[in-house]
Amino acid sequence: MEITWHAQSCFRLTERNLLTVVTDPYQAQNGDLPKLKADVVTVSRDTAAHNNTSGVLSTARGETRVIDGPGEYEMGGVFITGVAMRPDKKKTAEAAAGNTPPAHKCTVYSFNYDGLNVVHLGSLAFVPSQTQIDALETVHVLILPIGGGDYLNPSQAAEVVSLIEPNIVIPMQYAEGQDVVGKFLKGMGLSEAKAHESLKISRSALPEDTQVILLEAKK
Repeated sequence: MEITWHAQSCFRLTERNLLTVVTDPYQAQNGDLPKLKADVVTVSRDTAAHNNTSGVLSTARGETRVIDGPGEYEMGGVFITGVAMRPDKKKTAEAAAGNTPPAHKCTVYSFNYDGLNVVHLGSLAFVPSQTQIDALETVHVLILPIGGGDYLNPSQAAEVVSLIEPNIVIPMQYAEGQDVVGKFLKGMGLSEAKAHESLKISRSALPEDTQVILLEAKK
């Protein structure tokens, strides 16, 4: 399959003869999304940074289906699972007491393409519980935010990777020029990561040790 990044949390997943998926299409401040086509669009959080579903065009298969919440779906040979991620109530109360914004809830999605499981963590802003992580099952490719603010910061992202133990990690939600990539890699005990225009991967070609892949954002 091929995974292409279109900035922020927006990715396009394609596999020959199977569904094309676009995740978290956003409303750009200086223009529209690239002209993306998909059979399915997923939304992790109902905000402008994640829910511009009208900006995605349908394919020749017909009208694009929108998935914007938890559940199990099977379409065109692809199994999609939406898992609700809610922050711990105690931590939410502590954040409120400290006058800091509490982490928001969101939906994360797993996409199983013929046994290759790709998990997109969307707008996740906190380290999930073990129960929440177990709901994702075996994760081969993990796409996760690392930029902080309304999303996981580099140290939190590295902790999530250590808990999930995927074969491949693709960072997202970080701005050019930010030093968060270096901090994220350091948190994982790595010094560098491979850069690609897109990632083409099959289950048989997965690395044994966790590998970080940096994708160039296509806008």
